[in-house]
Amino acid sequence: MTESAAKAEAEKLREELHEHNYRYYVLADPTISDFEFDKKLERLIEIESVFPNLKTPDSPSQRVGGVVTKNFPVVRHRERMMSLSNTYSLEELRDFYERVEKGLSVEGISTFEMVCELKFDGIAISLLYENGRFTQGATRGDGTEGDDITENLKTIPTIPLRTNFSKLTTIDEKWNHAIWMNEFKNDFEVRGEALMLKADFETMNREREEAEEKIFANPRNATAGTLKQQDSKEVSKRKLTFFAYHLESKSLPDSLSHAERLKLLSDLGFNVYSAREVASSLNEITKFLETWETRRDSLPFEIDGAVLKVNHIQHRKLLGETSKSPRWAIAYKFSARRAETKLKAVSFQVGRTGAITPVAELEPVPLAGSVISRSTLHNFDEIERLGLCQGDTVELEKSGDVIPKVLRVIPELRVSNLPIKPPSNCPSCGTPLLKPENEVNYYCPNEEGCPDQRKGRIIHFASRNAMDIGSLGEAIIDQLFNEGLIQDAGDLFFLEKSSLSQLERFGDKSAQNLLDALESCKSRPLDRLIFALGIRHVGSATARILSLKFPSIDKLRSATVEELLETGEIGETIAQSITEYFRKRPTEIILSKLKNAGVAFEGKAAKVIENLAVKGKSFVFTGTLEKLKREEASDFVMERGGKVSGSVSKKTDFVVAGSEAGSKLEKAKSLGVKVLSEDEFLKLIGQL
Repeated sequence: MTESAAKAEAEKLREELHEHNYRYYVLADPTISDFEFDKKLERLIEIESVFPNLKTPDSPSQRVGGVVTKNFPVVRHRERMMSLSNTYSLEELRDFYERVEKGLSVEGISTFEMVCELKFDGIAISLLYENGRFTQGATRGDGTEGDDITENLKTIPTIPLRTNFSKLTTIDEKWNHAIWMNEFKNDFEVRGEALMLKADFETMNREREEAEEKIFANPRNATAGTLKQQDSKEVSKRKLTFFAYHLESKSLPDSLSHAERLKLLSDLGFNVYSAREVASSLNEITKFLETWETRRDSLPFEIDGAVLKVNHIQHRKLLGETSKSPRWAIAYKFSARRAETKLKAVSFQVGRTGAITPVAELEPVPLAGSVISRSTLHNFDEIERLGLCQGDTVELEKSGDVIPKVLRVIPELRVSNLPIKPPSNCPSCGTPLLKPENEVNYYCPNEEGCPDQRKGRIIHFASRNAMDIGSLGEAIIDQLFNEGLIQDAGDLFFLEKSSLSQLERFGDKSAQNLLDALESCKSRPLDRLIFALGIRHVGSATARILSLKFPSIDKLRSATVEELLETGEIGETIAQSITEYFRKRPTEIILSKLKNAGVAFEGKAAKVIENLAVKGKSFVFTGTLEKLKREEASDFVMERGGKVSGSVSKKTDFVVAGSEAGSKLEKAKSLGVKVLSEDEFLKLIGQL
């Protein structure tokens, strides 16, 4: 291919990919499949690798990431990113409204409008565009200066790398005014919020927890941590989104109102959330606030209130600003979902990897529809951050479906200055604890002799996402372990009915049910077995990748670090963890038992069935299926190249709804996700 031909093809692909990206992430109305999109992107990357001089800063290939930034340069904002004053009551809101009314009446203005918008609970950022192309992105910082995180922001699919002025619609003559439009195209700034959707946050935390990695407290913290990652490739793996809420340019006329600027942003391809309203009275503002405080849980992202801004720019200039905040805008905070309670004690749990997790034992308190008596403190860095002491009164927070979190200590109610200290010995086996360098957790190193670690590994092995041994709950595992019938997961497969039926809570029928469940689980897919082994840092998603690359336990066991890294999807930390796991003596023992018991070391995970209707698509199952078990349905999807998720988002392609489907079905309907019955699903996968 000649360079001129490559240039033409690359430019065509870039235009198409920008358009498809916009339709998928902003409009939620894709016109091609993920598979087709990926093929176009792969072709563009291929051309750019052969002809590097054809790569442009706004190429969709930049969204993949890969740039490593050791230090984030500090950049000065063109205009100060001011913080807003907060109000927490309708009385304070009325005071603000009356101040605006009075300030404008002095200038002879009797009527004005305010734009009501949602207050995103994310990270404020600024984007600069020159000639319609994204050139620089920065954090708010101190309002005057922020960190240059351009490369990280390029990976967010809802941030346009180039804008398309040909799509502008016309409200009135102001839109196409040649005096300002051409200058505006050359140089403008967009401000908005980077955030993580609830579903993406929950999925990421679940995978991190499975891999024994530190989980994030809430979507805002996850977003902040992600944006400061030094490797943009890692940023691209965490699903962030962006909503624009401010447009500024010296060329924009004051006659163009804020509401019209938001429309202009939307037409330029920016993600501007639809829940906004132009209000001309305090009563209309109050109705907007009441509506969205009630509906906040239905949103796919976290909000903590609403933002109210005077609509007309001329009015804003008349009102002016203080040294900290504009007089023409205010943030109205919704009532917090928080509660106060007393810390009774801190207990210490020993995980299957030996990690010690502190848990706050609390006086029971109602919070967001449930009674909370315990809350994980994650690790001792978190205890130190909180400054937690014995007997403290603490404030809890619960947002949506996120687990309750100890938000802060209330120092004025403190009764003791005795700090919470980590134990020096394992609470399960008494072994002195270790704290590896550069890690936040304390560990019990007694992998073979620590009862809680051994029981934890068996519980994990039998869990729903692992071998799914339905008749084997934690209480039964405790009983079997304490009776000396099992010491590891391999012993499960050598249990005898005569021994089981003599135990308390066991009879002939329950004993046989357990043995049947154990026999049935022997043929689980390979990825389930890999996950069940409990290899540190290997969650269910990584196990799936490993099962496709190394289609047997023996092949995975013999893989070197280099071979694992060659997959392109396994990092060095995970690769080292896998090879270390297979070198341990307890691993040899349990694998020998599993093999002798007939557990399949080569499973269905390597099976691939060509089905373009499923390949690359994301499925969520909800309710009770009549013809299939949930596991079977998931296997059918994965065998055909699809993905199975536990939560619904706008990126979900299909929700399969059985009987008694609940909130996931409602969310699918609200997002416009296609809902399939069980029979429709079976037809789609070619089983009916």
